[in-house]
Amino acid sequence: MKLVATVKPKTFPIRFDRNEWAGAFGDLGTDFPLVVGVTLAANLDSTSVLTMFGLMQILTGLRYRLPMPVQPLKAMAALVITQRLGGPVLYGAGLAIGVIMLSLSLSGFMDWLARAIPKSVVRGIQFGLGLQLAMLALREYMLADGLPGYALAVAGFGLTLILLGNRRYPVALLLVLIGFAYSFTFKIPTSALAQGIGLGLPKVHVPQWSDILAGFLLLALPQIPLSLGNSILATRQLIEDLFPERRVTARQLGLTYALMNVANPFFGGIPTCHGSGGVAGHYTFGARTGGSVIIEGALYMLVGLFFGRGFDVIVKIFPLPILGVILFFEGVALLRLVRDGASSGSEWMIILLVGLLAVGLPYGYLIGMFVGIALAFLMKRGLVTLEDKEL
Repeated sequence: MKLVATVKPKTFPIRFDRNEWAGAFGDLGTDFPLVVGVTLAANLDSTSVLTMFGLMQILTGLRYRLPMPVQPLKAMAALVITQRLGGPVLYGAGLAIGVIMLSLSLSGFMDWLARAIPKSVVRGIQFGLGLQLAMLALREYMLADGLPGYALAVAGFGLTLILLGNRRYPVALLLVLIGFAYSFTFKIPTSALAQGIGLGLPKVHVPQWSDILAGFLLLALPQIPLSLGNSILATRQLIEDLFPERRVTARQLGLTYALMNVANPFFGGIPTCHGSGGVAGHYTFGARTGGSVIIEGALYMLVGLFFGRGFDVIVKIFPLPILGVILFFEGVALLRLVRDGASSGSEWMIILLVGLLAVGLPYGYLIGMFVGIALAFLMKRGLVTLEDKEL
């Protein structure tokens, strides 16, 4: 009788320790303001938005078992907030981009894209996003709320510098506690929070063809370049950097991105994606497994199901200066990734050029990606040269 040895597939645990709890707040500075801004601007049902956003987090944490949270689609969110587009168009856009990403993933285009685009271009996208997040934190968040806000931002910033990376005393938990204390002292009476308690459920919504077409033209088209660059390629690269033992493909990320957005519109959820900034934020503040993402999702679902009708109070719980501190260090974590290209003058030039174009121009991520790819191709062919000693 022949004995055949079997090898058990390697499993990756999910933990819920204090570092996972700390990491769960690592992307709060990006997520929370965008979720709030879109909900208010498009007059969406807050219970549906928060519950579905939390559910997508939980499912993603269970699927990948990595600190890879779900984020609102940034380009869409910015357009909805600035142009005051309504919920039906937003839901139509979510369904449209979900179908597009599903087609690109199933066709094999995502994996081809990951092979075709040079690493220096992906690093440039990460550099641009990191710069954007850090500038947003300094300009809009950390300087909010006047003198008390300045003091809060300085205290949070100093505390983070001292404790960042400390596994015994995770700094994100301390920042959240300080933020709560500040909010309930200066912003929110406890009675107002209690009045918002009540069970609610997501509302069913069926997108109309006219809204899908309008959403595709107004919101999905501007979002696609950022999604391909950051949500898929930069996220895949960052997972490879931080978790080299894990293999997550562009196709896998594209499929889960697509499925989220095919489901969200029917239950009042906003369009969502993966993102390298979210991975960087969770990892920077201590998370190493999918536990942080599940914790974050459970908190959003809890607020959505039981505090949805008190949304106007909930939005004040996290003070902007504390969100700014978290967002700033999330941006810095992305900026640090470009170090591996600094030794090569040609790669460093591509990284800087792509990043600056992404930040400085409309459709900057699309323009930066094309310019970076073209420049890398010309350098490879010897048509453009740059000696490393010149830098």
